[in-house]
Amino acid sequence: MTTTQKDILHTSTMPVIALRGLTIFPNVLIHFDVARDISIKSLETAMTTGSPVFLVAQKDISVEVPDQRDLYVVGTISNVRQILRMPGDNVRVMVEGQARGKLLRLLRTEPYLEGEILELPEEERTGTSARTEALMRSTYELFQRYTELAPKVSPDLLIHVLASQDPGYISDYIAQNIPMRNSDKQTILEERRPLRRLEKLHRLLDREVEILALDNEIQSKAREQMSDQQRDYYLREQMKAIQNELGEGDGADEFEEYRQKIAKAALPDEVREKLTKELNRLTKQPFGSSEATVLRSYLDVCLELPWGKYTKEKISVPAVRRVLDQEHYGLDKVKERILEFVAVKQLAPALKGQVLCLVGPPGVGKTSIAMSMAKAMNRKLARLSLGGVSDEAEIRGHRKTYVGAMPGRIITAIQQAGSCNPLILLDEIDKLGRDHRGDPSSALLEVLDGEQNATFRDNFLEVPFDLSQVLFITTANTLDTIPRPLLDRMEVIELSSYTDEEKVQIGKKHLLPKEMKRHGLEKSQLKVSDSALREIISAYTRESGVRVLERMLAAICRKTAMRVVSDGVKSIHITEKDLKEYLGVPRYYPERQALEERIGVVNGLAWTSVGGELLEVEVNVVPGAGKVELTGNLGDVMKESAYAALSFIRSQSDRLGIPADFYKEKDIHVHFPEGAVPKDGPSAGIAITTAMVSALTGCPVRRGIAMTGEVTLRGRVLPIGGLKEKTMAAFRNGIKTIILPADNGKDLEEIDQTVRKALQFILVERADQVLSAALSHPLPSAEEQREPSAPVLGTAKRAPGPRLRQ
Repeated sequence: MTTTQKDILHTSTMPVIALRGLTIFPNVLIHFDVARDISIKSLETAMTTGSPVFLVAQKDISVEVPDQRDLYVVGTISNVRQILRMPGDNVRVMVEGQARGKLLRLLRTEPYLEGEILELPEEERTGTSARTEALMRSTYELFQRYTELAPKVSPDLLIHVLASQDPGYISDYIAQNIPMRNSDKQTILEERRPLRRLEKLHRLLDREVEILALDNEIQSKAREQMSDQQRDYYLREQMKAIQNELGEGDGADEFEEYRQKIAKAALPDEVREKLTKELNRLTKQPFGSSEATVLRSYLDVCLELPWGKYTKEKISVPAVRRVLDQEHYGLDKVKERILEFVAVKQLAPALKGQVLCLVGPPGVGKTSIAMSMAKAMNRKLARLSLGGVSDEAEIRGHRKTYVGAMPGRIITAIQQAGSCNPLILLDEIDKLGRDHRGDPSSALLEVLDGEQNATFRDNFLEVPFDLSQVLFITTANTLDTIPRPLLDRMEVIELSSYTDEEKVQIGKKHLLPKEMKRHGLEKSQLKVSDSALREIISAYTRESGVRVLERMLAAICRKTAMRVVSDGVKSIHITEKDLKEYLGVPRYYPERQALEERIGVVNGLAWTSVGGELLEVEVNVVPGAGKVELTGNLGDVMKESAYAALSFIRSQSDRLGIPADFYKEKDIHVHFPEGAVPKDGPSAGIAITTAMVSALTGCPVRRGIAMTGEVTLRGRVLPIGGLKEKTMAAFRNGIKTIILPADNGKDLEEIDQTVRKALQFILVERADQVLSAALSHPLPSAEEQREPSAPVLGTAKRAPGPRLRQ
């Protein structure tokens, strides 16, 4: 009989099941789950016909409907022992492998797989040679070693293997019951010679034992360095051990990188020694320790600082003047002082310790001037907002031993600027807080002192850092809340309020073009007349700076953009008459201030951190028992001014034509409107005195007049502060005449020339002069004949009213 005839005799047709991730060997009973419809139908056909089923592994497990090229050639002819239906349309089947088989061809693929299978008979053994015995013993030892190393391996497997002397069976049984790659199992399945099959299994088993031994060794090393409770620590050590075994550990590279950075940086000797010491400590720390994290953070912060890096400073007076004039309108005295500072730097570049403090109301350009200086001098800019900072550690930093420690804001600003000579803007320095965590203003003493900041020590760095090349500029709204030692280290430059004409020019040249660009408008699409700008300033804003003006112009740009997009308008020209349509009803009516002569009402002048304001004083006198009531959220100093004014009036009652017992028969009520706003200070003294006299005598106060000054019990008028802001507020509100203490006459030189030309100033030394200048009908007094008249300054005409007696 020929070979072809023999193969035909052993060829049969049977259902085929393609296995994914599984290989079945002969003489082994095993169960597995079946989910595909074609596989379930193959099983049902085999059970129905009583025929065996051919189980063959699938090459690519992702193929859902395999054909012949997706299947291996050699598989196992098996008998189906049991089928069990599972939830979810799955079927669990138990099969017993009978013999190896070869898939000649697939006869069908639908509705199930059916193929022509050639049974591959097992080669018969002729005897057991010494080589075979040695190979089997070695296989026993390897398998025993495997069962010791592998987790969750039943000891029954080893007993079952030791009970057999058949090399082919041992190979199939071991290959079926240990986890190996499917390709390796298929190699063993395709080998028909028992001895050669055992040799292949021996090699594969030897590799698996080596892998398990290495894995256990790695786990053993990691387990020695941790406690049972430190699971996270164990995982990290295991990762480290794996990397070391693979030669991929990066700890040494990290330390070497730090050493190279320290060597390349232009560090002072003290700093280099400190960082080297900390790096040596880091190399001795165990992997993942909290101390190692702190040291890494410390080294990173120190090495990111711009040690020895400086920007080339441009010290040119014309260049700085050009930038300041281009970006700021007005502020001539401020620009002059800044240019003087630049000129001195040009002649003496090594000069240190100059700290400028820009003081003025909000919106006048303090921050933008500092930014322009940085741009003109080619210095990096770092801005620190100190408003509300109450923790000293915000300035000096935290000790690095604290959780979440970080350097202070000064060192952080240096790091962000990237140079050792930036311009650091300390914004809102007057709003520093102070509580149980320390006094940040005291921490700033070292920073702003040119004799000390060359060796400034941040608590986090613990090494000196040179701040002597840093140009510090501070801003504040008021000097009252800045501690005296800190103020002593700064040179104060005052920025006063803008006049209306300055606001017009700023709005036309700077704010309007800026807002049009922000809102996507071309120059030809929107034009705002000068008269409209003046009306916006007088009727819609009441401020020292130009922030509200900028918001109003932004509102106009928004409505213009809406009309351009919705209505297709090409160009819009806004005049004074159009403002109500774009901005609504006017908010302020400055021209209504003091339009009439009023009894018991006086216009006082107040100074606040946001500029000057007009402050009315109202006094009402009614029959009563001599009670004095003060309302309007007044401070202690203002209340004392009211009582001092009352005592002066009582002492001069005869001369003023007031009944001597008025304080017994009259109740006097002094009120300051806008009662929700706190008010304090002595500068309303002469205003309270004048209002009381007017109410007691019935004599009206002249129209268009305002006053400021402190009054004493003897009627002397003492000087006050904030004259610039107060006169600007009077000018904005349509006041024509201002009564000032005579000692403030020297301060009139500092007032804006536009304001000075528009106002008339009356300088007084005593309250008698105030009453003579302020009341419509002069009060008879013999004393007044001996008093010198109050000098009148200014070019504006006096407001209508009776002539003052000389």
